[in-house]
Amino acid sequence: KLVVMYTHPENPEEWDQHYLGVHMPLATKMPGLDRTETGRVATALDGGDQTYYRITTLYFADDAALGSAFGSEEGQATAADYQGMAPAGSRMFIVNEDA
Repeated sequence: KLVVMYTHPENPEEWDQHYLGVHMPLATKMPGLDRTETGRVATALDGGDQTYYRITTLYFADDAALGSAFGSEEGQATAADYQGMAPAGSRMFIVNEDA
C-alpha cells in the first residue's frame, strides 16, 4: 500500500476542494487500485505537534500493481497533480504488510 501524509496547506478549504474534487478522482482512476482511505488528522494523541493535515492510503495487490498503476497515464497525471498541490514536507511511503 501507498501511504501519503500531507502537511498543513496554507488555505485548507481551497486545498480540500482541489484534493477531493480533482486529486482523488484522478487517483481512483489508476488501474490496479483496490481501494482508498483518506481523512483529516483530528489530534496527536502523543501530545506532540500535529504535523500532518491529511493521511491517505491507496491499496494495491502488490508492488508490481503499484508500479504499473503509477506507470500508467492515470498514475502519471496523479503524480503530476501531487507535485503541484502537496504542501511542503508532505511524504509518501510504501508499506508492506508483515507476513
